[in-house]
Amino acid sequence: MKYFLIYLFLEVMVSVNVASEIGAMATFVELVLSAFVGIILLANMRITLMQNLSALMQGEISLQSFQKLNLWTIVGAILLILPGFLGDIIGLLLQFSSIVTLFVAKFLHVKEDTPFPPHHFKQGKEDEIIDVEVIDDNHRIK
Repeated sequence: MKYFLIYLFLEVMVSVNVASEIGAMATFVELVLSAFVGIILLANMRITLMQNLSALMQGEISLQSFQKLNLWTIVGAILLILPGFLGDIIGLLLQFSSIVTLFVAKFLHVKEDTPFPPHHFKQGKEDEIIDVEVIDDNHRIK
């Protein structure tokens, strides 16, 4: 709840300052354009979803990263639809996966996922398996 109040306070402060600088008409145009962009992003979410799914299938990202990237893209699109300059700035930044990854790694203190556990790539004698079949050529009964 306190984070929402902090966001609301910052949103009002940024919006008032920017609106006083650019004027009423430019503020109205920006609000309409950002809402339009947010709606287009939500409508085209399947393209972003397919790109992230392709990266998941190629092993470039893990399943958890796939889920987080798509979640942040949707949150960014919703922030673009809502009125406010700070929300628009954050919404635009959330559309770029590199910024989302940086944000998640730095501020949320989440470990980066590896697509494969590290024990799959061990090298050494304990991982070498030799399969041997012994055939006895001596078929005499004693």
